[in-house]
Order: sequence, then C-alpha cells, then structure tokens
Amino acid sequence: MKTHTLLVTLLAGILIYSCAGPQNQETMDAPVAQKIEEELTIHGDTRIDFYYWMRDRENPEVINYLNEENAYLEASLGHTQELQKELFEEMKGRIKQDEASAPYLSNGYYYYTRYEEGGEYPIYCRKEDSAGATEEVMLNVPELAKNHSYFNIRSIDVSPDNNKIAYTVDTLGRRQHTIYIKNLQTDEVTPTGIRMAAGDVVWAADNRNVFYTTIHPETLRYEKVFRFDTQRQQGEEVYYEEDDTYYYMGVSKTKDGKYLTISARATLSNEVLILESDNPTGSFRPFQPRKRDLIYSIQHRNGQFYIRTNYEAQNFRLMEVSAENTHMDNWQEVIPHRSDVLLEGMELFNDFLVLQERSHGLRQIRIIDQLNQQEHYLDFEEEAYTAAININREMDTPIFRFSYTSLTTPTSIIDYNMNTREQTPIWQQTILGDFDQDDYETRRFYVDARDGAQVPVTMVYKKGIEKDGNNPLLQYGYGSYGASMDPRFNRNAISLLDRGFIYVMAHIRGGQELGRQWYEDGKLLKKKNTFYDFIDVSEFLIEENYTSPDKLFASGGSAGGLLVGAVINMKPELYKGVVAAVPFVDVVTTMLDETIPLTTSEYDEWGNPNNPKYYEYMLSYSPYDQVSKQDYPHVLITSGLYDSQVQYWEPTKWAAKLREHNTGDTQILLYTNMEAGHGGASGRFQRLSEQAMRYAFMLDLAGN
Repeated sequence: MKTHTLLVTLLAGILIYSCAGPQNQETMDAPVAQKIEEELTIHGDTRIDFYYWMRDRENPEVINYLNEENAYLEASLGHTQELQKELFEEMKGRIKQDEASAPYLSNGYYYYTRYEEGGEYPIYCRKEDSAGATEEVMLNVPELAKNHSYFNIRSIDVSPDNNKIAYTVDTLGRRQHTIYIKNLQTDEVTPTGIRMAAGDVVWAADNRNVFYTTIHPETLRYEKVFRFDTQRQQGEEVYYEEDDTYYYMGVSKTKDGKYLTISARATLSNEVLILESDNPTGSFRPFQPRKRDLIYSIQHRNGQFYIRTNYEAQNFRLMEVSAENTHMDNWQEVIPHRSDVLLEGMELFNDFLVLQERSHGLRQIRIIDQLNQQEHYLDFEEEAYTAAININREMDTPIFRFSYTSLTTPTSIIDYNMNTREQTPIWQQTILGDFDQDDYETRRFYVDARDGAQVPVTMVYKKGIEKDGNNPLLQYGYGSYGASMDPRFNRNAISLLDRGFIYVMAHIRGGQELGRQWYEDGKLLKKKNTFYDFIDVSEFLIEENYTSPDKLFASGGSAGGLLVGAVINMKPELYKGVVAAVPFVDVVTTMLDETIPLTTSEYDEWGNPNNPKYYEYMLSYSPYDQVSKQDYPHVLITSGLYDSQVQYWEPTKWAAKLREHNTGDTQILLYTNMEAGHGGASGRFQRLSEQAMRYAFMLDLAGN
C-alpha cells in the first residue's frame, strides 16, 4: 500500500548485473503450507482462502512456516553465497564510509549528519555559524542502536533557543515511536514515557511545549495530537481525528516559525489547523474546513498565507490570503492553473518565491522575484533528470538550495543565488572506484499504450550496447497514489550497467508524471491501465530488440508489488523473473478488513469493495485472487514480519498459492525479515546484504 521511503530502498535494491547462469542448487523441498478452508462471502459471492490462517502473528505455526520459507530460500540460493558476498563487498566498496551530508543553516547553526568508518547508522551533528566553531554531537545513533536489531530515528526538532531537541525512535519497524527530550547543554536525555507516537514532533516558540501525533495501539491509524509540557512532564490532548478515511496526520511549523500546524490528509481531501507558535496553550483552528475533493497546503510570510491547492484547478494553482481570515472565500490567485503543468511545491523567501513544477514528465524550478515580479527557470541539460527543492530554513536570504540527480549523475546539492543567478555546488555524493558518468547514456522516450496513451519511459545503459535482443533488462514500475517515479542515481547500478544490463523506468498511469489526470486514469475503476501500460512497455522493449522474454525482469514494491503481481497473472510469458518487495497483493481481503491500518483511508485509491461494483473490479485484478494454473516466471518475494503497511501475511499467502498453482519449472521464493517492517533493514550495510540476496537471485537467471 502507500509508501515513500520504501521506493528509495527498493530502487537501490533492484539494480543488478548478469554474468553467470543457473548452477546446481542444494536439494531441499519447498515448504508446503497447510491448507485450512476459510469461506469469505460478500455480495452473494464466496471465495475460498486456504491460507487465511496465516494472519496470526502470535501463532507458532505461522512463525515456523516463515522460518521454513527462509530456510528454503537460503538453500535455493546457497550456491550464490560467494556471489552475494562479492556483490556486497562491491557495493560497499563504492561507499565513502565516513561521508557527511551537506550542512544546512538554521537559526545560527549548521546541521549535518555523518558516518564513521564501518558504522551502520548516522551521527547527527551541528556547528555554530562562526569561525572556528567546534562540532556538537546531538545524537550518536550507532551508540543508541547497539542493543537493537532495528533502529530508526524518525524525526528530530531543535527548540527555538537551540538548547534542546525532541526526537522519536522506532525499534520495531512498525511506526510505533518513543519520544525523548535531550538537553544539548548537559547531554541529559529525558524519557517522556510516550510510546505510541506516530513519529512527528515539533517545538512551540516557548521552548517548553512539544506537539506530537499518536497512533491507535491496535489499528495503528493516526489518531490524536498532544501537547507535552517538558517542565511538568505532562501531556494534554489537543486534537482528535474521528474520520478514519484519513491515512496521515502530522504536526509541523511554518518556515518562519510563526504558526504550528496540524495536517490531516486523505487521498482526495485534507485539512490544516493552525495555532500561533507563541501561544501553545491556545486552541487550534481550521485554516479551511475540509471539503470533499479539496486538497491544499500552506506557507506563511509577513501576515500572508500562500496556498497550493486543487480548488477549481486539477493540476493545482497558487493562492494567497491574509492571516486574519483564511477561509477559501477570501483566497486570491497568484499563479493560475495550467492544464499542461503540475504545480508540485513551493518555497518562500522574504524577496523570492520558488515553485517546483512538472512539465512533460520532468521537474522544473521557477524563480519569481517578488520585488519586481521578474521570473526565470533554472536550466537542466540532461534528457532525463530529477531536480528538487532542498532544505531551505532561512527566509532572509537570496540563496536557494536545490538537489539534482539523474540515472548517470550522482546526487548533488547546489546553492543558487537568485539575484546573480550563480550556481555554487555544495556537495556531491562520493562514488569510490573508477566510475565515469560519461561512459553511460540516458534516454527518454514514449511508448504507445493500447488505448493510445503515451507512456514516458526512462532508460539507462552503458554506451555501446547492441539492439540484438540479447541484453538483460530490468523494468521497474510503481503507478499508484499519484507518486511520480523520477530518475535518480543509484551507485549500485554501476555493477549492472558495466555488465551490459539495461535499466528501464516505466512511468505508468497511477503516477503523476504527466499531471493529475495521469493519476486519475490509473486508479479506482481505471486501475488496470497501470498494468496494461507496464505490459505494453515490456512488449515494446521486446519488439524493439532491447531484450527478449528470456532476458526481461520486472520489479516493484508495495503497490508496485501489486503491479508486478497482476502483470504476471496476465502475461507471465513476458518475463524471466520478478522481484516483488513487500507486495500489496491480497487486495480484496485487505480492503474488506477495516482493522488494518490503511484500509478505510484508501477507499478513494482502490475503491470500497463493500460496493459490488468495486468488489467485482478489484477481484478481477487482485494478484492473490487471480493466481491460476499456468507457467509463472521465477519470483522472489520479500516481506517484513512487523510491516504495518502491507501485512506480512499477504506476501506469505501469495507465495504459497503461486507455488501451488505454478505449472512451470520455475522457483517461487519468499524471504521474510523477522526483525523489520515495510522498509526492510535499518542499517546501511544490513540493507546491502538484502540487496545482494535480491541480486543473486536475478544473476542466477540472467546468464547468457
């Protein structure tokens, strides 16, 4: 289901190379899951689910079965252990292990993270904005994580007086966070006793009160906002979200620090509540009460709010309103709606307005001088790239910071002087070894879908490949939630590209690469467009002799796992192998279960199967329900026992059912991380180990 951080992890994990074909595998029979008939009846239709019993995480038989699957996978890939080690060391060898991030200025301090040689986790640091300033370590995460198999710092907020931090910790991977307060002057850490926090935390202007969100202990849905008085060590509820269609709730503060905000968001609507930051014991009030199909976000400057909204604007427009009366009846247009340009975001400065737009599938950065209303766009020369607003905490500056990357350009951080238009590179991701980006080529083109739509495709390869059908090729897709999959550099891909692999991103419907309509055409009763687009791109790549069915691999994660799961039911003969990470595959059963955290909040994305129309349509593509007796490609499925977004039993059941129905001489493998959730392992080298396992699976199949 919905995911953000997983996409980055998955993209880093799916790029692999090919050098050797399958070898003799260790002898071990695949686990055979117990079958217990469970009748699921609705709308007069009965489905039989023989693996429904797997839903009980506390059942020892479930844990035993997952361990058996892990043992089978280890045996099946046992002959690739040396290759996995080689891949791990190769990927690790490209990392500058003591690299630090680009420092950014905020309230008199430069903040950054750095790693130490061999360290799994970052160290959070800062330095005063003065000559000769010494480093202050705010959080030494390697020390904090010592006794934990999983450890993740979700958020850190520094008090306005710079003396304290509030931070949230997850040690399970299930979005259940504990909040701590640390005095940066004395290094004293104070536990708050708060253990079901959602992860967001923000200070009020008084340096005393902290606001945070909580989740329901059973459903894990965002539920309440509390104010915590750090002097009295006492919390008070300030907001309760009763609408269970809202899948996200968070607290934050406007860039200028004037207002605290609560944001509750669903697929098709949201609401923001505001409160003056210097009045933390006051009452939050709606900026604009929620309305069906109304989406908006806000920023504040000099008594005026700027609003990015879809109000009478499918691709969004920019409005402004006085802070005295923020109701939408008073909104005034600043940037009008454009049918061919999606307004993605904004950044406010005292004298400038920066807009992040999307045109023809690619990001554009637009600079507007508020003093003279002159404007210009930044120039980007590559055929396909990703540019984005970066961290800009200061208002009174002409310096705008943005990031830039592509499939061949390592991530770079650049400071841009909006007065002089000079660019100053601040930081670039270090790639150790002999990497030269001029050795590789990126292409951007369109593929005609079966209904006439043109699907953008981004491709990268090492210069000199031949279009002879013999190239191993990995095709990646997502296509849900309006999430645009932009081309970003992945240092692990070097091993793939150097060995003749082609990597392809299919920007299919359900994403937002071509604007809001591209998203609308890939959800609800149009969801199959997502799968058809992916298949049509695959067939194009084969027809154009970039690859062949014996060389073509597909990969996707979470909702992208639904994508590849549906695709191999529809066209299994197109693919040699598939990697599905934490795949959302049991669509109907999950969307009928209101106890699962994201179910009711996602009716606007998938449909509500309590309605017969949506039930029948979802059933017609649900990967788990549509498994049939046919030859399937090789499939590697990964999962996390504590996943709160895609429950572990979905990939587990799917693996068992695929294996039962597969008539081909192919393997169905399942790996469950027994100590993590949706995003997999938390340590940077632990993640590489899991990637090496995925790589070895595909390497074993792609030899030619």
